Amino acid sequence: MSELSAAKDMGPELPDGTLLWEIGKEDGSAAEFAESVSSGAKVIDAASGTMKASVVKSVPSGLKGDSNPELSIKYKLDKIPEHGVLFRVSILDAYKSVPQMSVFSNRQLSGIIQIAGVSGTDSKYTFRKTYELYIPKEQLATGDNELKLKTVKGIYSSSLEDKYDWWTWDSLSLESLKSPIAEPIHGSYTLTGTMVNNKQFYFDEGAVSHLPYVMKWLGVAYSGNVMRTSCASDVGRSCSNMEDYYKVLQDYNMQAVALYLHTGDITLNEDGSLPQEAEQKLTDYFEQYGQYLQYYEVDNEPGLFNRSKAVNLAIADWLNTKGKTLAPHMQTVAPGWAYWPSYSADSCGNQKGGVKQCGDPDGWERDPEQRAELEDVTDLTNGHSYGESYIFSNGGSFTENLKTFGGAVDGLPKKMLTTEFGTSDSHVDAYQYGASQPTAAVFDRIMRGHIGYADMFVQHAAFFKNFSLFKYGFNLEEHDPAKTEIYYTKEGEDSRVSIMRRLSLAYATHGAPLGYEVGNKSALQDKLVYVRAVDTSTLEPLAGSGATSNKVLVNFVNFENTEQTVNVKVTMPKAAIYEGERFGNGDTYEEARTYVTGKKASPALEFTETLAPGEAVQYILQPSSEVADAAPQGFKATAVKGMAVKLSWLEAPGASYEVLRADGSGDDLKVIATGVKQTTYTDAKLAEGTLYTYAVRVSGSGVMSKETQITATGLVPLDRSEWKVSANLNGNNMYPVNAIDGDKRTRWDTGKHQSSGEYFQINLGGPHKVEAIELDYSLSSYDYPRGYEVFVSDDASNWKRIATGKGSLNRTRIEFEPISTRHILIKQTGAGGNYWSIQELQVYSRE
Repeated sequence: MSELSAAKDMGPELPDGTLLWEIGKEDGSAAEFAESVSSGAKVIDAASGTMKASVVKSVPSGLKGDSNPELSIKYKLDKIPEHGVLFRVSILDAYKSVPQMSVFSNRQLSGIIQIAGVSGTDSKYTFRKTYELYIPKEQLATGDNELKLKTVKGIYSSSLEDKYDWWTWDSLSLESLKSPIAEPIHGSYTLTGTMVNNKQFYFDEGAVSHLPYVMKWLGVAYSGNVMRTSCASDVGRSCSNMEDYYKVLQDYNMQAVALYLHTGDITLNEDGSLPQEAEQKLTDYFEQYGQYLQYYEVDNEPGLFNRSKAVNLAIADWLNTKGKTLAPHMQTVAPGWAYWPSYSADSCGNQKGGVKQCGDPDGWERDPEQRAELEDVTDLTNGHSYGESYIFSNGGSFTENLKTFGGAVDGLPKKMLTTEFGTSDSHVDAYQYGASQPTAAVFDRIMRGHIGYADMFVQHAAFFKNFSLFKYGFNLEEHDPAKTEIYYTKEGEDSRVSIMRRLSLAYATHGAPLGYEVGNKSALQDKLVYVRAVDTSTLEPLAGSGATSNKVLVNFVNFENTEQTVNVKVTMPKAAIYEGERFGNGDTYEEARTYVTGKKASPALEFTETLAPGEAVQYILQPSSEVADAAPQGFKATAVKGMAVKLSWLEAPGASYEVLRADGSGDDLKVIATGVKQTTYTDAKLAEGTLYTYAVRVSGSGVMSKETQITATGLVPLDRSEWKVSANLNGNNMYPVNAIDGDKRTRWDTGKHQSSGEYFQINLGGPHKVEAIELDYSLSSYDYPRGYEVFVSDDASNWKRIATGKGSLNRTRIEFEPISTRHILIKQTGAGGNYWSIQELQVYSRE
């Protein structure tokens, strides 16, 4: 794959334009520019058309942060182009630091171009790319105009980075657009997202409920961005709610890159094709979900996980034939390359038999020629990267792709969908850049790098130890998504969430640009404050799912490390009263989100935002007349301490909620709370043993949630956070703590057919007055204790028996007279042909 070509650009086609000026020729050389220039800012006059060679010779061949960091291009306009202008810059070479080119039109920020480069690595291949930037007519003037280009160091870097922020260009040009642009192109068209799953593997009800919250908070919803959907064929219940998950993506106008088939246990047929069982798994998956997904990834890190190249090729063949018959719109993605070398160079897991290898053949994933076999039969390339690995000379997703394709004349020859990027908690930025927040800076830099050279890129996972965006370690099915909380890699540094929001709002928000006028231009002169307002209703329906959007997205992004205020009037699609959501800073979803109403557009709509350093704010709006009444979903009632009931529900469009209650099942529902801002409410001072019926609705709406009933009781589960549990028998990888982890998919079991004498012991962490125990094993309903005895103790030495009995299918509830204790022991006294299992254990108290 050495013949250089350029992949078709992502996104809508750019309109034709009329050349206003051009500096240099796009000929793969910077020879026409000045070989050296004096330090400081440079100013040149650009006459109409192509600049004379003698004038070009005075123009620097690029910019460098510590010597010539700025170039001002003066030009005249007889009239302001009705549809704005398009700036193009063709880059020949750049340093690996991901230098940034800020572009100011008449001292107002038009955008910041993220430039990818491999200088500083020992790559023998170059990366050339033309970047394009839309400049709206509101930033232009009749007569004299100035386009100022400046180097910008990373938001966390010191001046130490300046000498590394440089690039060489081939040509620069500006053209007036002949028709409206469909996308406010910001360097290049990019899509991003993450993966939302539960306990690393499960696309279940918890993942589905958290999915819209994560997408909106990150600022990727409604714009056709991409999420990874990798429920695994070898993990039980991994795909339990996959169709609901895909439908949420459809509702929020999001694409999916799928990965399903486990490749570690596949033996090919003699002709090299997939065995019938593997084909059937893929067929079933595509018949169920093919209409929803847009991309399918062949495999995940095949060298690292010791997978076969031949199997990968067979999967690609199936996808290109039968897969595209079932889902004609689907595009195939090369494996998520980890570029793993041979076993002797760096060992890997999943070894079978006596042969030690990393992939079959050993080390094939590191070999560009062998990777090219997969690249030849897939639609998009791939490549995983973490920390600074993307620019490693060996094993870097950026540099290795250049090896595969033999360089790049205008971006990579294939579109690139990176299915994993991010940082671990141990990654830090290169010391040479002098970052004040090194763990934040390294995530900022790797995401900016992908904006520079990739087309689509997915952060590793929203909830995942060591790589997470949000706090993790609990079962999402038992968690209120509105309570989702940012995970801070290091105290005192910015989070991955704030960085991803800033870059997503600036580069991955798509739709037709809306005009805007800045009201405080003088205050924002030469400031790195970016405004992006788009109408997503103009986006083409997504392939397969046909998803569309009707939202207006208005974004304000502060790339300065000081507070900035911006006042803007945005020309909305029509005159109307708008409402919707606003997301800004906040450590929890509830803190970051507010619902706004009464935004009157004439069609101009005024916004004033004071942005903290590095803050990004997004409004998600639509006319109030188009916001349909919707009933809150997921309505639940749970007994809590103090003879009270806690109600919770998923958000619905509206500024507040009303809670309704009836005493008993026949009485009329009456409003008991109004103006409830959050998606929880606690109803206290209830009567023991009374049946209550509840519902909730958005204030002013006639559409209510489903009713739920609960009998008030003071008997509620104890907090398990301080418990310690043990057992005298443990099955393979079935630890006692699994019984109290809030996840029924994990369990403790005896590991053999049950027999008398097996026990499970609980240290409650302190004395508690208890009166009931519940054992839940409903996912293995016959694993109930054939007989049991319950003992209590204050010291775990002297035991008193308080209950005996026999278990029952699905779950066993054991009730007894209230007793104060610290230790509880449950002994299994029967015998049977099943394990004794506990998926979840609760102890009840009135405390």
